[in-house]
Amino acid sequence: MSEEENSDKLQTTDDGQPMNVGSSEKYDLPPGQAGSTAEPFPKAEQTSDILHHKSEIKNMETHAQHLHKAPGHGWKHYFFEFFMLFLAVTLGFFVENMRENYVERKRGKEYIQSLYEDLKTDTTRIVSIVKYDEDKLASLNGMTECYDMVSKNLKATNCMGVLVKYSKSNRSFEMNDRTLRQLANAGGFRLLPKEDADSILGYESAYKQYENFQGTLFQEIQNNVRNTLNLLADFKVNASLQTPAPMKGTISQSDTTPNIPSGPLLFSEDRALLNKWFNELILYLRATKGQRNLLFALKTKATGLIEYYKNKYQLGE
Repeated sequence: MSEEENSDKLQTTDDGQPMNVGSSEKYDLPPGQAGSTAEPFPKAEQTSDILHHKSEIKNMETHAQHLHKAPGHGWKHYFFEFFMLFLAVTLGFFVENMRENYVERKRGKEYIQSLYEDLKTDTTRIVSIVKYDEDKLASLNGMTECYDMVSKNLKATNCMGVLVKYSKSNRSFEMNDRTLRQLANAGGFRLLPKEDADSILGYESAYKQYENFQGTLFQEIQNNVRNTLNLLADFKVNASLQTPAPMKGTISQSDTTPNIPSGPLLFSEDRALLNKWFNELILYLRATKGQRNLLFALKTKATGLIEYYKNKYQLGE
């Protein structure tokens, strides 16, 4: 047999497997042996790193899929979204309502504080006017004795001086309505509790009753007394009763005009006119008592409100 034929025969390996010697295909040796072209197996540490890296990649892919996963569309999902939206709106409305209530309560207390100061001013003024009316009433109460004296002697008119002094003018009370106007114009009454608003309106109503009496009936009677005196009195003597005395030091709130005429007061000896003037003085006395009583009632309401607001809102003096 020739060499070519021998070379074409199959050769076997050590383990008995056929090996084609003449073929161009190569049979690699096991990895790690000399002459082997295959890559060696990775070491155990390298294998662990590879597996760990693949695990991280898988986890990242899973997490990304979870983020991009579309939410559910069941009725529970929609109910939950509606409930959360409703809760957010309700809480927002509740908080805003609490804030508005706090602001309104604060403004309401500021109105009460302002009214409290106005009431103290009013009571001081009322006390002064009532004191003047008390002096007026004490003097007018002697008109009967004066009438008897003048009727006997028309020139004995000294007693008429004090009657002229306390019937020629009047001191009226004007309420400090600064806070009331603010409450009315700005709709501030709605910021106050009902009992507070009612008490303020009650005080205002009492003042309007006094104001109406003072501006109508009282003023009419006052004018009648003045007009009759102008027909009855001597000009020069009457002028001396209308001129205030010179002031010294601080300004006094009392009436400083003299109460004794400088001479016989009567210009006319008309006894009918004299009688008319004294009759009008009686009505003036009654009107002055009525005015004083209304002021007493107003003062009582004012002092009651001062104590009420002071205790309720812890207001200072």
